[in-house]
Amino acid sequence: MTPAGPGEDGSPAPGPGAGPDASPPGHPPTHQPEPPDGTATPGAQPAPVGARLSLATIVREWGRIGCIGFGGPPAHIRLLRDLCVERRQWMDAQEFEDAIAVCNLLPGPASTQLAIFCAWRLRGRAGALAGGAAFIVPGLIIILALAALFLSTSPPLWVLGAGAGAGAAVPAVAIHAGTGLTGASWRRRTNAAGWLCYLIAGAASAATLGPWLVLVLLGCGLIELTVQFTGRRRHDANLPGVAVAPVLAAGAIGSGVLLSVAWVAFKVGALSYGGGFVIIPLMQSDAVSHYHWMTGAQFLNAVALGQITPGPVVQTVAVVGYAAAGLIGGILASLVAFSPSFAFVLLGAHRFDQIRGDHRARAFLAGAGPAAIGAIYGSAIPLTRALSHTWQYAVLAGALALLLLLRRGVVLTLLSAGAAGIVIALTVSTALQ
Repeated sequence: MTPAGPGEDGSPAPGPGAGPDASPPGHPPTHQPEPPDGTATPGAQPAPVGARLSLATIVREWGRIGCIGFGGPPAHIRLLRDLCVERRQWMDAQEFEDAIAVCNLLPGPASTQLAIFCAWRLRGRAGALAGGAAFIVPGLIIILALAALFLSTSPPLWVLGAGAGAGAAVPAVAIHAGTGLTGASWRRRTNAAGWLCYLIAGAASAATLGPWLVLVLLGCGLIELTVQFTGRRRHDANLPGVAVAPVLAAGAIGSGVLLSVAWVAFKVGALSYGGGFVIIPLMQSDAVSHYHWMTGAQFLNAVALGQITPGPVVQTVAVVGYAAAGLIGGILASLVAFSPSFAFVLLGAHRFDQIRGDHRARAFLAGAGPAAIGAIYGSAIPLTRALSHTWQYAVLAGALALLLLLRRGVVLTLLSAGAAGIVIALTVSTALQ
């Protein structure tokens, strides 16, 4: 990846008469015009960083992914690759794979960071802001509208049934998310015993510690960093002076509700490793037990809504913010949760190659990564304890069968569980009592 230049959007400043397709004399164009049908020009080369792709194009294409991106990070990555690598050929395959690897090294929602990076790659800082917003906003609008419906004071009976049914499947989704991450992490392990210890520590912490889980994740990363670099010479690291672990906020949580919402959202966006579902144990204790913004059943609904709506799974935090402070709280929670992702790309995208090769970043993730996967498994315990109706355990068993045995998708499973809840609520008079 080529570092950004001095232009306004992180791109080289064009010379007199230079346009988006200009190139030095005697050299082929570096970025050919898009043909009218939107397909890539045969033989086109990947665009240079900051190439003047129109902001309208970025908003349209990234907004489309934000609208149809059901299924979480795998779906987002597939859609971005189809757009940027295969269909438009704006990036080459190796650069795209490298970007995925770096985003997985960073805390926060990896697929969101990848979407922001790809937009930065094509239009610099303005593109990153426009593309990231277009990717996030459609899902935010949908999930806030659903939050208003599910968290209203007197929701219809079918809404309560749908929420109870979909919520019953959420522990199964947590287990499914953990199994999806375990294989790759195990293959990357540096020490089997250490990997298992970190996994167990994360699982136990998610089940028992609630908001203190983030300290365990950071601690596991720092322990592995210390173990790997004991006796290693200083010049072995590629990025002297670059901190791997994020700096924890030092201020105490204030009395204002919005400040508390912002603190919870910050932990979700800046201190979560291992994929979107690791945010669940980070939020549950705060939202349900500490601040009492929502009941356990409502939190299960929030997680389900984050899974069945398009866009990033981290949008779940918007439902928590809505429960705490209405529409303003939902918007604030989303803004704070996604701000670190924008900051990582805007401030560090030109160093992504170095970050990927940095020994310390890999060592930290070797400890924090398994702990985060363990936390995802462990989150299934308090999520299951939050179930309040006997019939929900049957729905949970059915969801486990769909996900793990029949290998059906998360969205289909949650919609099926929600439909089962509607049927039960409308036919059994005591189902929700």
